Amino acid sequence: MPTRPTAAPRRVLLAAALALALTGVGTPTPPASAAALPYEDPTLPVPTRVADLLGRMSLDEKIGQMTQGERASVTPADITTYRLGSVLSGGGSAPTPNNATSWADMYDRFQNGALATPLRIPMIYGSDAVHGHNNVVGATIFPHNIGLGATRDPELVRRIGRATAEEVAGTGVNWTFAPCLCVVRNDRWGRSYESFGEQPALVSSMTSVIEGLQGASLAGPASVLATAKHYLGDGGTTNGTDQGNTQLAEAELRAVHLPPFAEAVRRGVGSVMVSYSSWNGQKLHGHAYLINDVLKGELGFTGFVVSDWNGIDQLDGATGFTAAEVRQAVNAGIDMVMAPTGWRQFITHLRAEVQSGGVSQARIDDANRRILTKKFELGLFERPLADRSYTPTVGSAAHRALAREAVARSQVLLKNDGGILPLATAGNKIFVAGRSADNIGYASGGWTVTWQGGSGAITPGTSILQGIRDAVAPSSTVTYQAGGTGIDSSYRVAVAVLGETPYAEGRGDRPGGMGLDATDLATLATLRASGVPVVVVLVSGRPLDIAAQLPEWDALLAAWLPGTEGAGVADVLFGAQPPTGTLPVSWMASASQQPINDGDGKAPLFPYGFGLDYSGRPGSS
Repeated sequence: MPTRPTAAPRRVLLAAALALALTGVGTPTPPASAAALPYEDPTLPVPTRVADLLGRMSLDEKIGQMTQGERASVTPADITTYRLGSVLSGGGSAPTPNNATSWADMYDRFQNGALATPLRIPMIYGSDAVHGHNNVVGATIFPHNIGLGATRDPELVRRIGRATAEEVAGTGVNWTFAPCLCVVRNDRWGRSYESFGEQPALVSSMTSVIEGLQGASLAGPASVLATAKHYLGDGGTTNGTDQGNTQLAEAELRAVHLPPFAEAVRRGVGSVMVSYSSWNGQKLHGHAYLINDVLKGELGFTGFVVSDWNGIDQLDGATGFTAAEVRQAVNAGIDMVMAPTGWRQFITHLRAEVQSGGVSQARIDDANRRILTKKFELGLFERPLADRSYTPTVGSAAHRALAREAVARSQVLLKNDGGILPLATAGNKIFVAGRSADNIGYASGGWTVTWQGGSGAITPGTSILQGIRDAVAPSSTVTYQAGGTGIDSSYRVAVAVLGETPYAEGRGDRPGGMGLDATDLATLATLRASGVPVVVVLVSGRPLDIAAQLPEWDALLAAWLPGTEGAGVADVLFGAQPPTGTLPVSWMASASQQPINDGDGKAPLFPYGFGLDYSGRPGSS
């Protein structure tokens, strides 16, 4: 198909845009004499614009739209040359310095590479903003999904989606790989904290975050494209193995794992990401029945389907893209392929497959129609560059206040012997211990600044210890020592903040024991030896095997992975906010019970939906 006709004014514009793409930010304004083509006319219906643009695109331009490369392996000139449709930041992949303005500058440079192409098709930039804009230092880090599931509050989650969208938009990014709609059925899985819970109805209710991310209209201010992931069944793999095999009859797959995606489609989610996992031995990245027939056909999904990081490279079990893998994945219904470093090879294979008839021109056009529709709906053709009016919202006081509210609402009180909680703010002497007490990295977990997360003050925020110190009156004393050294009987209470250290998928799987480690157990032993009552604040991405230690604790508060606003934990400890969270998952009596889920006949330590208030009454889900 022919590309846009060449005209002298457009040649000037192309040269100027290419120069800017290679040297800086900003984009030229088209000269007034340049007559708009139909696809450039915002007054026309989106389908009309898409059809006009498709008719002007060459095969190379269409294949480029289906290709996504990682920022460290792509230059603005590459986008211009190869007509790339998308760029992403992998976990921890960021410009230097890592701040909101640098992100916006980087985005504009990449976008100008796209605007320097003959048809000036803007690229779309993706990032894993899964609990806030978590790749960006200084962004507000909200609780991970498991904590939000404990709130049972879809409206709160919608508000978090809106705040996240504003911070994402302020850095130029216009596509987030969120929300994760997995229904977690085995807590051994290292991505358990990315799930809102073990029941499909709970996870489905939390798809309200999509409306927050995408806004009332994709064309509206600070609207970013949401992604329902990972399709389908990744929370139900055998033994909770990441990227493993979900062995279920179709009826159970549909009953447990499909409902959240159906609800996401109903809410208009713009993209769906395919899971690394398999269903009864067949990899999802090549599963035409589940993608084409069920998702696009039965559910009526009209957005575009994106692969996961090098996901199609797993189809044959060998390293490196092959033509057969590309053919299978694209024909199965994947519209955009995330090929972080191998994107040139993907382009070569897909072009050859189309030319040989392995992939039809109709399939290429369908993928492009889906991708271009979302780009038009987002208003990228009219507003391609970063909206810097939202840059100051990154880490703003209003967003941090919302995160603090979410942290407080996510706390689940599991034990409170003798009504030891809430703690008195005045006239108290409190000893705080545990390596998670003064560690924002540990409180935030994986997918925070880096992929697997980190330790210490990795991004600005309020640690749980600082929240405790800020909560008490001048007449109270707060002493902190991570290992518990120095505690004596003069203290009225010991608060132990401990649990898991950060992890993400792969490294986070726990196929063996699921209890506290030696460091935490030693800290608890030191505290107990003092005779001081012990309140445990458990920072973890899932329930842990703590039944043997629980009798020694006077109180237990499940804090999940609260993020940067640790004052929300202190709000509950001191009664400024009541504990209202209820368990989004069943809490095992021992690791040998895994998988354990509501209604399976196993007796949990704490059942799904359990949570105490300060009157001692259990809550309900």
